[in-house]
Amino acid sequence: MKKQILLCAMAILLSFSGWGQTCSDFYPFNEGASFQITNYSKKGKVAAVSDFAVSNTTGDTATITTQLKDNKGKVLSDGSFDIKCSNNGIEMDVKSLLSPELFKQFKDFKTDISGTNIVIPNDLSVGQELPDADMHMAVDMGGINMNMDVSLTDRKVVATENVTTPAGSFDCFVITYTSNIKMGMNRKGTAKQWFAKGVGMVKQEDYNKKGKVTSSSLLTSFTN
Repeated sequence: MKKQILLCAMAILLSFSGWGQTCSDFYPFNEGASFQITNYSKKGKVAAVSDFAVSNTTGDTATITTQLKDNKGKVLSDGSFDIKCSNNGIEMDVKSLLSPELFKQFKDFKTDISGTNIVIPNDLSVGQELPDADMHMAVDMGGINMNMDVSLTDRKVVATENVTTPAGSFDCFVITYTSNIKMGMNRKGTAKQWFAKGVGMVKQEDYNKKGKVTSSSLLTSFTN
């Protein structure tokens, strides 16, 4: 369950996209913008719903508040994170790969998080290779040490497609990558994301090593 929530969080947090941008075509920087991402199981049933809002914009940084709910509407966690303008696009702190639920579980322990930020440039084009990202978290649980590693590799823009979700119909860039989560055991797979300019990620599918869909995410609403 923890790994499923983490994968959902990765999909959600990598999806943030914007309206009224200042430095990013794919991330929100105008205060008050809000949107919702719904996550589905491999059988197509709702697994979780996340609501996001831009609560503050200061200079080149926007603060995003998050609320994660289960399929019955029960709030699992609240949190926030920052995205920052960088060159011709944005960088997202590697901490955003972690579910707020995991932060909540380890809040009483000493944690050390490091890694390489996630980069999303404005000038996406088919055939473009994007930088890898990775995160390492070490938790000192009073004599018991726990480590978790997350990596996103082979990030590429592979196509353009039109996608329809409950939020509308969008012309998208398709980005693929390989994911690896190591926490006691390795969980490796691939993912495909559909990004639309002015809207952001409108869809994601996660696949296991056999190429079968294990989960998916859709943009189900947004307001500017």
